Amino acid sequence: MMKISARNILKGKVKRVTHGLVDSEITVELAGGTEIVSTITKSSGEHLGLKEGQVVSAVIEGTDVMIGLD
Repeated sequence: MMKISARNILKGKVKRVTHGLVDSEITVELAGGTEIVSTITKSSGEHLGLKEGQVVSAVIEGTDVMIGLD
């Protein structure tokens, strides 16, 4: 697994993927039902192959929320 500097890493399941023209909005549901939304580039979303039900990590650094796969 890649080591990163961010310390706020939350596991969850992709609840929704919405692709726009340039960006993709990824909604991740955490344990307990809390949702986190990340806006990433459309190409990044397609590269990761994100789909509903997939287990991902929401990586929070400052005001940014990134999405990662194991």
